[in-house]
Amino acid sequence: MTGEGTVLRAAIVGQWRRVVPASALAMVHQACEALVPVLIGVAVDGAIGRQDPAALTGVLVGFVVLFAALTASMRGGGRLVRRATQGAGHALRVRITERALHPRGVDRDALPTGEVFSISTSDAQRVGMVNAAVWTSAGAVAALVVGAVLLLDASVLLGVVVLAGIVPVVVATSLLSGPLVRRSATEQAAAARAATTATDLLSGLRVLAGLGAETVAAARYAAVSAAARDAGTRAAVLIAVRSGLVTAVTGLFLAVVAVLGGSLAIDGSISVGEFVAALGLTQFLLGPLTRIMTVGAQVSRARASAGRVATLLDAPFAIRPGTVDDAGTALRIHDLRTGVGPPVDLEVAPGESVGVVLGTPGAPEALLAVLGCEAEPPDGRVRLGGTALEALHPDAVRRVLHVARHDAPLFTGSIRDNIAFGADGPDADRRVAAAAHAADADQVAAVVHGGLDAPVGERGRALSGGQRQRVALARALATNAPVLVLHEPTTAVDALTETGIAERLHELRRGRTTILITTSPILLAAADRVVLVDDEHDGGVVEGTHARLSAERPRYRELVLS
Repeated sequence: MTGEGTVLRAAIVGQWRRVVPASALAMVHQACEALVPVLIGVAVDGAIGRQDPAALTGVLVGFVVLFAALTASMRGGGRLVRRATQGAGHALRVRITERALHPRGVDRDALPTGEVFSISTSDAQRVGMVNAAVWTSAGAVAALVVGAVLLLDASVLLGVVVLAGIVPVVVATSLLSGPLVRRSATEQAAAARAATTATDLLSGLRVLAGLGAETVAAARYAAVSAAARDAGTRAAVLIAVRSGLVTAVTGLFLAVVAVLGGSLAIDGSISVGEFVAALGLTQFLLGPLTRIMTVGAQVSRARASAGRVATLLDAPFAIRPGTVDDAGTALRIHDLRTGVGPPVDLEVAPGESVGVVLGTPGAPEALLAVLGCEAEPPDGRVRLGGTALEALHPDAVRRVLHVARHDAPLFTGSIRDNIAFGADGPDADRRVAAAAHAADADQVAAVVHGGLDAPVGERGRALSGGQRQRVALARALATNAPVLVLHEPTTAVDALTETGIAERLHELRRGRTTILITTSPILLAAADRVVLVDDEHDGGVVEGTHARLSAERPRYRELVLS
């Protein structure tokens, strides 16, 4: 298990080469800061009080050296800690990405896509900022220690008061951090829900527009966004109240020290220069005490984010770990129950082209999730080359069986880049050209500026829906997978274009297994045989050619021809 403590420790330990010298420089910087009022006190007593030009010159040279050290340590430490925070955030994003893209998948019910996005961005950055908290803490502790030692040197009483006052202030700060952790976790969870909703809306924008449901969708997002805003506001109010309380406590403490130091100067226990130094040190200590308060809030938010990151890293896998690394091409599905629709029974011989019509809404997506190694079926068995799918390593399955969904997004780049993503080897160029021709993507290239090198834009938005679908189909065909599963690959193209695609697809895939999960009569007519899976039939499964099923099965005609 990966707890929040493990995540935070990894963020710090992984950047120790930067955090350690940055912290050392922070300590040097704060020690030099603490020496400034002391040097002013020396100037008051030794140079100005005795009107000694040589002593004053020495003090001025000391100031030059001191501020040079201040500047160098601050700039060097700041540069190192910025690299440490960014480096830790980047390393965590890499881990999150590796987990999200693991061959065994992630349970999407436990972690929706939008929540994964929120964790990999804002939460990863907040965890990385724990290194800034370490840097700040090191400097603050050094300032308090050096300041206390200097005060003890000037007056034991002043030093004791400072040391005694620091403990309750720090304890109060820690006690006030607890509610902030809980509020921060609530705020970040609300923000993740808003991101999840936004992701869902954007991915289904075209469908929503077609249904005329934009207003309902906008209202839903407005509601979750308002909830995220309110959670953030409550967390900000809590931070403000906490900051005010701690500032009041530290201000009272410093006022007591100032009054005590002034009384000691009046009765002659300390010199005027020592009083000036003590007063300056007292004012200086407000800075590190305030930073300790800020560190508490920063660590609280980092802990909440680390907990969410740990939840993602420990998220259950979608499928069990298979070990067999060699899969055949014969596909056998026996009594497969996905929880949607009737059980599926299907046997596909190597090189066969089979159309599959699923009569229950949601059934195609459930079957694709199983075949794509994204989910395990509650019951039933899928065999590839005689080996149970769950016994095969996911990479072994995907080398043989490729699932192409109808809504597969395009990647930023050119048309050629997207198609070539599915092709490798010495004949990649030939396969790209053949796949583009079969999917009619070459005609897409012919009508856009730049041809195959034309950019498709983010997620292919520079192309129309039909153009995107043809490029995505070409990418799937370019894989030349021994077993290719296509889900509604031509829903966004016209009938004439679809007819040409069906003919060329059948020719290109000759000798390789192709499964078409579709209700397109044009694609089904080109298949060797068609399997209808529907609740209205005994056993739920009937098969035959497209022509035969169209003539004999009213339910088939309803699903395919209506």
